[in-house]
Amino acid sequence: MMRRAKISVIGAGNIGGECARSIAMKELGDVVLVDIAIKDKPELHMPKGKALDLSCCGPVEKFDAKIVGTFDYADTANSDVVVITAGLPRKPGMSRDDLVQINAGIVKGVAEQVAKSSPNAIIIVVSNPLDAMVYVAWKASGFPAHRVMGQAGALDVARYKTFLAWELGVSVEDVQGMLLGGHGDDMVPLPNRTSVNGIPVKELLSAEKINACVERAKAGGGEVVKLMGTSAWYAPSAGTVEMVEAIVRDKKRVIACAAYCEDEYGVAPGAKGKGYFVGVPCVLGSKGVERIIGFKLDGEEQKYMDISISHVKELVGVTTKLYPELG
Repeated sequence: MMRRAKISVIGAGNIGGECARSIAMKELGDVVLVDIAIKDKPELHMPKGKALDLSCCGPVEKFDAKIVGTFDYADTANSDVVVITAGLPRKPGMSRDDLVQINAGIVKGVAEQVAKSSPNAIIIVVSNPLDAMVYVAWKASGFPAHRVMGQAGALDVARYKTFLAWELGVSVEDVQGMLLGGHGDDMVPLPNRTSVNGIPVKELLSAEKINACVERAKAGGGEVVKLMGTSAWYAPSAGTVEMVEAIVRDKKRVIACAAYCEDEYGVAPGAKGKGYFVGVPCVLGSKGVERIIGFKLDGEEQKYMDISISHVKELVGVTTKLYPELG
């Protein structure tokens, strides 16, 4: 009998809980949901409670998966994939940059624990500011770069496709598109490579309407924060689980995610071992990021990509000042 994949989700909040639910429902593997105790309510065990609640969905949703909730990283031992959602969520008025000082320390500690308990795992980072947090997880874990990645493009592209589909009055399934660069405000749109069932979107919408969809996708996370008072969780977890599925089922899916780049897209040409994690199209399979798909950007696209890369470098610079050992 084939061994079932073991997938640990670090952070049992909204995104972590929804990731665990989707992973179980898709029967991608057994799930370990990890969080820390609530200081002023030591009698509560939130991850264990969520795991119990999710387990009882099995008979209704017709899935078989073992779901464990825990405070102890020992329960995550020998995970195949580890999803890191831990960290402070965005609040109204906060930018992703505002989160770096708090979340860098959290992600660093989590990645060190993951390296001890699951040295052969593939890490997917969801914590913000995403591009910098993936870098932190890479350095703190000591894992090879192809086994560390960030969920960003999968979410950003989903928002981009959604807004285009609404504008066009077509199914989201027929919109094909790609975004590069940093997560959120720093994403680099590619309208020239966007189509609707093969028809270039520029033949269907005006430049103004396409740009409006791009801008809304960039600000999509902030729009949700303003409406709900906290970060989104349904779409981020859907994008994350899409990546988990590609890995555990070795699907070789082409998904935009924050992957380690040096020469690719002009991120850090010739700087061996000194690259950065930015959103690029990747082939995801059982080995993690198995290949970065490169293509030539036009002048305007490269200009925006360069700006996005510079912002990623700035954020990483902030983290390495806080934690020089990550440099």
